[in-house]
Amino acid sequence: MFAKTIIRRSTRDEGERPFWISFADLMTACMTVFLIVMAVTLVAMREDVDTYNNAARLTRQRQAEIEKFARQLRASSEEVRPPVKVGIIKDTVRIDLGSAANFVSGSADLSVGGSKFLRGYFPKVLEAAKTDLGKKWLKRVVVEGFTDTDGSYLFNLDLSLQRSRKVVCAMFAPVLPGERAMTHLELGQIRDLFLVGGYSFNSMQSSKAKSRRVELKLEFWQLGEREQVEKQPKPDLSGKEFGKC
Repeated sequence: MFAKTIIRRSTRDEGERPFWISFADLMTACMTVFLIVMAVTLVAMREDVDTYNNAARLTRQRQAEIEKFARQLRASSEEVRPPVKVGIIKDTVRIDLGSAANFVSGSADLSVGGSKFLRGYFPKVLEAAKTDLGKKWLKRVVVEGFTDTDGSYLFNLDLSLQRSRKVVCAMFAPVLPGERAMTHLELGQIRDLFLVGGYSFNSMQSSKAKSRRVELKLEFWQLGEREQVEKQPKPDLSGKEFGKC
């Protein structure tokens, strides 16, 4: 009898074994997930960069418009006598009212001429507030009173506050013969925009006489701030009396 020869065939090649196929599929899946994650990350980073660039552009635009507003106010302020100095530091505009708003040591009383001068100058500030740039950016006007170094800190703190208050009160005082009276609309602007503050002798000038002064500090809205504030309820002051000082 012939011996039966059995030839066994190799069932699969090494490359076709299930382990290697599964491993290749796993690596492909990992690479796909990695590419997806990278794509999402790049998109997110691009959005962050675009947001940052847009915020930087808006910040530069805001600063440029505030500076333009300050230049316009400075030009109109140069027409008055005695002179008024309008300066800008970053995004804050300061108005030095000059000798017209200087006070006698220890006193918060404005001279008759000083009150008349302020009633003639303040409408220029209110006109600037009504311009497109003023409506867009001007937040408030802080009337800041200052003193010299004579007297105690608390005495001067109260005195500086009285001085800033007297400047605002001058706007509501009876006008002199031949003087232009401020309109009801202008007085309403002052009520809505103006605040008072006292700073004792914390900001001295070159002399005591120049230190006894009042300045206006114009503050402006930050980006997005006005929209947030306008969402909050505001009191209706339309029918409220201005009152007397």
